[in-house]
Amino acid sequence: MGGERLENKTSVSIASWSSVNARMDNRFATAFVIACVLSLISTIYMAASIGTDFWYEYRSPVQENSSDLNKSLWSDFASDEADEKTYSDVLFRYNGTMGLWRRCVSIPQNIYWNNQERTESFDVVTRCTSFTLNEQFMAKFVEPGDHNTGIDLLRTYLWRCQFLLPFVSLGLMCFGALIGLCACICRSLYPAIATGILHLLAGLCTLGSVSCYVAGIELLHQKLKLPENVSGEFGWSFCLACVSAPLQFMASALFIWAAHTNQKEYTLMKAYRVA
Repeated sequence: MGGERLENKTSVSIASWSSVNARMDNRFATAFVIACVLSLISTIYMAASIGTDFWYEYRSPVQENSSDLNKSLWSDFASDEADEKTYSDVLFRYNGTMGLWRRCVSIPQNIYWNNQERTESFDVVTRCTSFTLNEQFMAKFVEPGDHNTGIDLLRTYLWRCQFLLPFVSLGLMCFGALIGLCACICRSLYPAIATGILHLLAGLCTLGSVSCYVAGIELLHQKLKLPENVSGEFGWSFCLACVSAPLQFMASALFIWAAHTNQKEYTLMKAYRVA
């Protein structure tokens, strides 16, 4: 009789522990799925942010004057050799927008652009020019456009970081996704710790990029004052990057929590079985 009671108690204990373990597994799986969704959303936001030209937008009265001076400014704006002051002045005057690798202006359609024919329409069209790799890594000067004033190291490295860090962030998330896929194939949550750490680093890179961009814009506007009736504001591309960073941090926390807690519960279950 005593042996049967002990056997029944052991069976009940094992059954109850199995039930608890099943609930724990469901909880870990739910956290893992939520983390994957957050990671996917943040990746889409980050990719859209990198690929669009609305990190910063200027608002100015539409210029309809088609003077030779204006045409010369637009020609310089499209040039690969345009310095920071040249293209900034055009951005200020013609409702410019800036991305990480392109700059755009809204110009009247009756202006020559790349030898297009003159028209009598004053419709506004958007023209964009990409920053060359040389421009991305070009030194910034203490006084924009004046090469004799020396190199402004702070603005130079802020500009380079704001360009490079988003790509590093996107690469880390893609690499983390591959590790997460391996975790699913192996039916193990242990690799999710590495995925969580990569997402944490990606979030720091995104946050660093956003901070560098804000600091760079503020320092530029201290050097080049905005003209009268011209205003500037951060655009929706910048906002996407700002939203992407906390999503990356949340995904990182869930990945690390699920993997760490699952490992802890597995250790306790092994100890219980041995006992």
